[in-house]
Amino acid sequence: MVRRHELTDEQWQALQPLLPVSGAKGRPRVDDRRVINGMLFKAKTGVSWRDLPERYGPWKTVYNRFWRWSRNGTLTMLVSKVRVIAEAIDELDREVSVDSSIVRAHQHAAGARRRPRAHTGGERVVWRADRTR
Repeated sequence: MVRRHELTDEQWQALQPLLPVSGAKGRPRVDDRRVINGMLFKAKTGVSWRDLPERYGPWKTVYNRFWRWSRNGTLTMLVSKVRVIAEAIDELDREVSVDSSIVRAHQHAAGARRRPRAHTGGERVVWRADRTR
């Protein structure tokens, strides 16, 4: 069963040949599909690494693979190749959704009461005696 934030079989078949070959020495690499699904879950939900569901394996494995592939350019290469494939078959969705959970306002835009500014020589400011600060 494919879950909400996971690769479908069709997506996996397109992505699998693009993955780097596992190194010859040492322990064999953990299932790539499971680890990539963990990365996608993290990216789409924003959950902390330690809170990844157990179905993706140990969180540290997913984190280490993400960190290593980010550092050596593997993730950048995968995204660019997948983008080329998606554009070729006209399946690239360019719709973007932005809401307040993504866009942060500056701290000064938080609605605090403004104090009157000192005169800087630009526009003429006239202070009346009945005005309070």
